[in-house]
Amino acid sequence: MDSMVNHYTANSRLRSDDAYTPGGVSGFRPDYATVVYTGILKKIFPDVPVILGGIEASMRRLTHFDYWSDSLKPDILTWSGADMLVFGMGEKAIITLLQRLAAGESIHQIRDVEQTAFKVPAGEVLPELPGVDTLELPSHVQCLADKKAFARHFRIFEEESNRWQGARLTELNGDSLTVVNPPNPPMAQAEIDAAFDLPYTRHPHPRYNKRGQIPAFEMIRNSINLHRGCFGGCAFCAISAHQGKFVVSRSEKSIMDEMKQVASEPDFKGHITDMGGPSANMYLMKGIDTDKCKKCKRASCIFPTICRNLNSDHRPMTALYKKAMLVQGVKRITIGSGIRYDMLVGRSEAENKANGLDEYLKQVITKHVSGRLKVAPEHSAQNVLQIMRKPHYRTFVEFQKRFDEINRQHGLKQQLIPYFISSHPGSRAEDMAELACETMQQGFHLEQVQDFTPTPMTLATAMYYTGIDPYTLKPVYVAHSRDEKLNQQRFFFWYKAENRHWLNESLRKMGRTDLMARFNSRKS
Repeated sequence: MDSMVNHYTANSRLRSDDAYTPGGVSGFRPDYATVVYTGILKKIFPDVPVILGGIEASMRRLTHFDYWSDSLKPDILTWSGADMLVFGMGEKAIITLLQRLAAGESIHQIRDVEQTAFKVPAGEVLPELPGVDTLELPSHVQCLADKKAFARHFRIFEEESNRWQGARLTELNGDSLTVVNPPNPPMAQAEIDAAFDLPYTRHPHPRYNKRGQIPAFEMIRNSINLHRGCFGGCAFCAISAHQGKFVVSRSEKSIMDEMKQVASEPDFKGHITDMGGPSANMYLMKGIDTDKCKKCKRASCIFPTICRNLNSDHRPMTALYKKAMLVQGVKRITIGSGIRYDMLVGRSEAENKANGLDEYLKQVITKHVSGRLKVAPEHSAQNVLQIMRKPHYRTFVEFQKRFDEINRQHGLKQQLIPYFISSHPGSRAEDMAELACETMQQGFHLEQVQDFTPTPMTLATAMYYTGIDPYTLKPVYVAHSRDEKLNQQRFFFWYKAENRHWLNESLRKMGRTDLMARFNSRKS
């Protein structure tokens, strides 16, 4: 996790806990940890190269907007003084780098490893990368001076990040050039298996044993990761830029071997808390014709419509869940990863049958829900959903009907918990009022809503900073002030007595007495 996301709320308030520290205690890591730690290492070991990795470095690899300082920051190599950066998950790049360093090469000689970034003096000739184009991005100075230049900068970055074979990107900053080599092509199944099948202990370092449990570890200790990557392409999400758009899945043998390892742990109580990944239901899904994927630069394979070349067969997951339930010691499996319900409803009868959609949905709802199923429609306003790259709200309404129907058929009383985002680019106060009214009429009594937090190098963050859509260069409304952001959240809590006067006044000023009547009829 980016250290600033870890430390601060969307309202820039310091968090009182830290899920990654024993005992959940906050304050053990500095802000901008990658930059601070690099500075310390360079001071103590000035001649030893520093190679950055992880989500903070990966998502700050080029000029980016930093919400917490409200400014454009340079690429993290320039900012930190590190020698090289490995972005994404990075196993292949790290192995190649270590082999070449071990063979005697200097880090400043290594310029052709995929999924790495480095700095060179401006004007230095870069080595040829066979079959790879080189694209020059607007410079850091141009981005500082012109928000449209930054919007173009982001669009090129995102498009190339979503390609099977992206270009090498260069960005000038003063008298130096930051070079970002293209990502590795998607891993083969044998390669991802090799990474997951290493002899991990699956435990935190023993030095933490006496300091209390690590909340983030406790959350995932009995979960199984099935795949890597996500083709959802949501505007506010960093996964595709870090893990890639193309899903890479483990083999059934690799998954089942890990399942048996988890089940054999002395303190395992029989509950597998997740079988998923960036999304719950993308396992083994990829392009039917890979040649078409190699030419594609769509950010999402399922927005605005599901790609005809996407294999969205859910039957392998249904079969895998059933096999996992037969592992000795496993009594229960719940799916904790988010389900992309837009792949499950609104499909033709032929698609439904061919992809085992009903069977998958019934198995998940009847056997793998812990009483509450969490899904993420994110908003109800179509203009906002379009910006988010999320499906029409009627898709969620249809999913809710299917969820309730399956529960009735099987005598279950389970809850559907929808997640929503307030203050996302494009969202106005009126949109949030309509969303609150829509969910009220659906019978939801929502207890929390996520305030949009601009994280580095996502489409939504580029819109937040520039106020324009990088793909159309048209203006996008953005809620910036603290009061407006808080008020967008406040609509969700229409049922609280202390909000009644504020709600009526807000709706009256909007000229939405129709919504006022609907809210008040529900309260009475």
